[in-house]
Amino acid sequence: MANTSVRIRIEATDLPGRSCPGAPGFPGYDDIHVAVQRRGRPQELLEPVAGDAAGAVWTLECTVKAGPDLLGPYVQGGPGARFVYLSWVAGGAEGFTMFRRAKLMLDAVPPGTVEAAVRGGLLVARLGLTDAKGHPLCAAVRPPLVAWSAGPDGTGA
Repeated sequence: MANTSVRIRIEATDLPGRSCPGAPGFPGYDDIHVAVQRRGRPQELLEPVAGDAAGAVWTLECTVKAGPDLLGPYVQGGPGARFVYLSWVAGGAEGFTMFRRAKLMLDAVPPGTVEAAVRGGLLVARLGLTDAKGHPLCAAVRPPLVAWSAGPDGTGA
């Protein structure tokens, strides 16, 4: 497979709100935002979205190498273990401070969906960003917490 391009579009709903109350072992945060974190530059965030927004959409440009293996400025990890970080940050006088991250695991995308995305040019991730406790979603995110689809309209066609 020759190197080709594909976009990853992350469509997020069910954001947890602008503040997250404290709990045992968790201090709580205000002025919460979520954004895609650039590889190797944790302070560089793509399009931060307020935690009380109705939804968020990010589009990432990627290169596909044999395997297929997705690479790009916002794709983290090594071959066979690639992922995209969604960083949760709290605002303050000094700017944003990261307090939690979610890893959208690209190795959990079904191979047929990746192949369809390469043909159609688009891989879509749809997910809610609030966990079962009402906090910002964190840790490794795989189906069923994220639905992956592909094609020019993200339907898998």
